[in-house]
Amino acid sequence: MGKIAENSNSFSDPAGYSTLGAISSADKFNRWMYQTIAPFFNGQILEIGGGIGNISKQVLADSKTLTITELREEYCQLLREEVGPDQNLQNIVCLDIVDLQFDSKYETMLGTFDTVFALNVIEHIENDKLAIANCKKLLKPGGQLIILVPAFQFLFNSFDRSLGHFRRYTQKSLICLFEENSLEIVHRQYFNFVGTLGWWVSGSLLRKKTVPEGQMKLYNFFVPLIRIIDYYTRRFVGLSVIVVGRKN
Repeated sequence: MGKIAENSNSFSDPAGYSTLGAISSADKFNRWMYQTIAPFFNGQILEIGGGIGNISKQVLADSKTLTITELREEYCQLLREEVGPDQNLQNIVCLDIVDLQFDSKYETMLGTFDTVFALNVIEHIENDKLAIANCKKLLKPGGQLIILVPAFQFLFNSFDRSLGHFRRYTQKSLICLFEENSLEIVHRQYFNFVGTLGWWVSGSLLRKKTVPEGQMKLYNFFVPLIRIIDYYTRRFVGLSVIVVGRKN
């Protein structure tokens, strides 16, 4: 994390880079997030918004075939350094999921993936309906789209503002986006209920702008217990919401 902190100001989104760095040290948390969505993975997998590779590394360590996209070239370069040599990595592509010339720019990628996933990406995009529509275009018929986004607008705070979030979601509002794009709902759940307390204290009460590294490390220590709690709360509440849809 020290290296992340030193380099954060050299990135175009220092708050986002710093937050990703704090999360990178939470190995149990990253594994938990990956294992939550992994049952829906199949075949050729595409990650929208790989960041610094926190989840990409989990996918590749599981010997799955992965292509990673990122909006910023600086992140693409970092990903090439971090995961580029992995034999299961197909490609790293600079891609704007709401590019106005999406179909022509990314023609060779359309309809080629069995699984597309985007974790903590869609909330950064004003036209979220278009983002989902373009994700769908990348899927083969029968392919599945996995989206994880922040949950509940009442939790919107200084973290969200510094990270450039437009909104937070509920199961209902995220499912509406899927249904507006004619995606069949396969799975829905909330994720990480205990995390709502830390998010509210640090972001709403203390008004911090980035996730504290120490807080993330402490949280990581308790992940085995937190996972048990989440088993009982995931139908109703969480810091994030996950929806999986199928392209028919």
